[in-house]
Amino acid sequence: MDEADRPLSSKTASIGVSRRALLASGLKLASVPALLSTLAACAGGDIAGGPPFAAVAPTGQPIAAAGPVVALILPLTAQGNAGAVGQSLRNAAELALSELGAAPISLVVKDDGGNSQGARAAAEQAMAEGARIILGPLFSHSVGAVAQVARPRGIPVIAFSTDTNVASSGVYLLSFLPQTDVNRIISFSVAQGRRSFIGLVPENAYGSVAEGAFQQSAGALGGRIMGIERFTQDRARLQAAVQRAAAVAGQADAVFIPDSADGVPAVLQALSAAGVDLTRVRPIGTGLWDDQRLFSNPLMEGAQFAAPESGGWRGFSERYRARFGTDPVRTATLSYDAVSLVATIVRAQGPGALTDASLTNPSGFNGVDGVFRFRSDGTNERGLAVLEIKGGAAQVVSPAPRSFMG
Repeated sequence: MDEADRPLSSKTASIGVSRRALLASGLKLASVPALLSTLAACAGGDIAGGPPFAAVAPTGQPIAAAGPVVALILPLTAQGNAGAVGQSLRNAAELALSELGAAPISLVVKDDGGNSQGARAAAEQAMAEGARIILGPLFSHSVGAVAQVARPRGIPVIAFSTDTNVASSGVYLLSFLPQTDVNRIISFSVAQGRRSFIGLVPENAYGSVAEGAFQQSAGALGGRIMGIERFTQDRARLQAAVQRAAAVAGQADAVFIPDSADGVPAVLQALSAAGVDLTRVRPIGTGLWDDQRLFSNPLMEGAQFAAPESGGWRGFSERYRARFGTDPVRTATLSYDAVSLVATIVRAQGPGALTDASLTNPSGFNGVDGVFRFRSDGTNERGLAVLEIKGGAAQVVSPAPRSFMG
């Protein structure tokens, strides 16, 4: 998976992308409470050229698929983790259809093989079959290829990449974007009186995006950045970066480390060894910290991060496990929400409502991971909670907003 497409909140950092969408293009959230429990994962279907996908109920009886054609493009035959992620997204889409009852859409699933050529071919085939909207793909290069053929024809795309470079009007990213996580944790920290920060940022694409968001958020919110150091897992380079950060840690209230559970413990251990008091200089991070391995680390006690509240994910996981006998990947909620969102719009307003105007409704939508809305530039805004690690668990210290009103 591309580095730019790493998940913001994932228990397996190598698996990729992220979460949910629900409903009503022109409806307010309160008008569709019965649908709020349905959103959570992502995809299911046929290889390119196959027949329209019909979700199979637990009884084995097919659920009738009717209505406008909706295409879902996934890397079903890609090598490595990508193929497994694609299958989990496919399953999640099937779960969404089964929970909708009489599905108001015909979902066709196309395989892009994990590459841009396959994505372009899948999109062209889907549009030839009458697709009114495209869900996916997963990787940024594939999203770009799909956009090239969909945008000129006025076909909206709801993609699952975290690379905002491929977002635009008509190409909307449903994934968990680093910028949203960063802004939430920095704004909360500033509100709590922590205004001076140092950053220890991994030397990768995710780190670069998180660093830019860190600088922008701190500046906009009146915070001060005392220093930013980049690091790799090379021990010598990590130690050098930590020593430079430790030299200014006495002037900081928090240390921002936007890395996964694979990298954060070594950084914290090095900071502690360098004499940084982590009970005073609070570690803060993004949704990548939503990982049980970090919760049990004593150096993480009191650390805070931004992420969705976990209730929706737990419920989705239980339903997914009951249906498929396996655990979903963390980003499976993306396809679940995408299918649920489109189906709800069609059911409420008809296929003619699958437009940019309805998708960018400022009231937003409610999905498995909470409220979200698409911006006109194709990026998204999510309602996130702030969690604090205490006693081996993550506890909500600032709840996620339930709507965008006010």
